[in-house]
Amino acid sequence: MTGLGTIVNTGAVIAGGAAGYFLKKGIPEKYKQTVMQGIGLSVLFIGISGTIKEMVTVVNGNKLDRQFIMLMIFSLVTGGIIGEFLRIEKRLENIGDWIQSKIPAKGGSFSEGFVSASLLFCVGAMAVVGALEDGLTGSTSTLFAKSILDGVTAVIFGATLGIGVAFSSVSILVYQGCITIMAGFVKPWLTDTVVSQMSLIGGILIFAIGLNLLEIKKIKIGNLLPAVFIPIIYYIFKNLFGF
Repeated sequence: MTGLGTIVNTGAVIAGGAAGYFLKKGIPEKYKQTVMQGIGLSVLFIGISGTIKEMVTVVNGNKLDRQFIMLMIFSLVTGGIIGEFLRIEKRLENIGDWIQSKIPAKGGSFSEGFVSASLLFCVGAMAVVGALEDGLTGSTSTLFAKSILDGVTAVIFGATLGIGVAFSSVSILVYQGCITIMAGFVKPWLTDTVVSQMSLIGGILIFAIGLNLLEIKKIKIGNLLPAVFIPIIYYIFKNLFGF
């Protein structure tokens, strides 16, 4: 376990978000809506491609494994119930509001930038798989690649959503750091199927972020975040109790 990948990823988002924030004044207001729509479409594409990729990995012949699909549905439903009970999205917004009250941030919604960027940078397959690799083998290649992508994305987000994007680095540090630390404990259950299932759900949530950015439908993605971890909990119980 190193944690180096998460530290680099955190630094990239801080730098990118801050750079985007300072570039914000140079972008005329009339262009920002079009830029955000472009970002939203890009996020939709990333979510769709990631979801399809993970589904293809479990194709048996020409037929998807029924258990894989059922577990995906179960994970989203159960995770949503847990997240709604814990009010994760609201708590993220409260954290954003609290940070905003402590700094002289002007213009735009700090909470919107903080929450949107936190979810985008945390729910993807690279966040989960990269943090697991870092914790299990010390390999940081996936998180280093993610750092480049997140840094560039943070510049664009920071220019449109404000300084809250840079502070989403706190979410990355906590989220990926916890996965890296816990990786050693859950190693016996981290089969390729489990990782694919977690990545599939991450892709679906990224797609949902795109819907939010395009203002097509407001989805409480933060409350669905526990769904990413339901597959590994399911397989642990399955192996322990044999159901």
